[in-house]
Amino acid sequence: MFAFCLAVLLLLVTPGPGVLSTAGVGAAFGFRAGLAYVGGLFIGTNLVALAVVSGLATAIFAISWARNTLLVLSTLYLLYLAMRIAFAGSKIAFISADRQPGAIAGLLLQTINPKAYAVNTVWFSGFAFWPESLLTETLIKFLLINAIWIPIHLVWLAAGNTAHQLNLAPRTQFLINCLMALAMLIVVALALVSLI
Repeated sequence: MFAFCLAVLLLLVTPGPGVLSTAGVGAAFGFRAGLAYVGGLFIGTNLVALAVVSGLATAIFAISWARNTLLVLSTLYLLYLAMRIAFAGSKIAFISADRQPGAIAGLLLQTINPKAYAVNTVWFSGFAFWPESLLTETLIKFLLINAIWIPIHLVWLAAGNTAHQLNLAPRTQFLINCLMALAMLIVVALALVSLI
């Protein structure tokens, strides 16, 4: 169980579309405003986990046109998000938006987030620790994942909120934006490779 918790922690703290966009909402709109977005991400990540556990994700990805369509749509959206990160302007804002993204935006991001499918597949298909009952193990995994997921996303939201309050030189802020965008693109590429 320790190895499972460590894997969850390491895979969640690494920058991906969910945590990067969480930091972006915090940077652009503040901590309180970001809570609705994080709530949507939370629902979305659990829906993705249910899709993986139930086999629905496998069934959908087994249909080549559906799989390819979803991969293209998610890749295009995540590339768009990475561009917004890189060119967010002179303020540190990991995403740029005219209006505050809410729970629906978070939910939609997670359902097309290739990293979410990849890590949930790793978590639920590996790290067996309750051989007596797969159902019990799956329920415990859901509880442990969420117990780790919530504080990590709240920390990223707070980090974005803190970054919003910094007064860095425009060149430094642009460099940070580009590095965040590059980190997200690398994570997306790795997730896509694991799904192909």
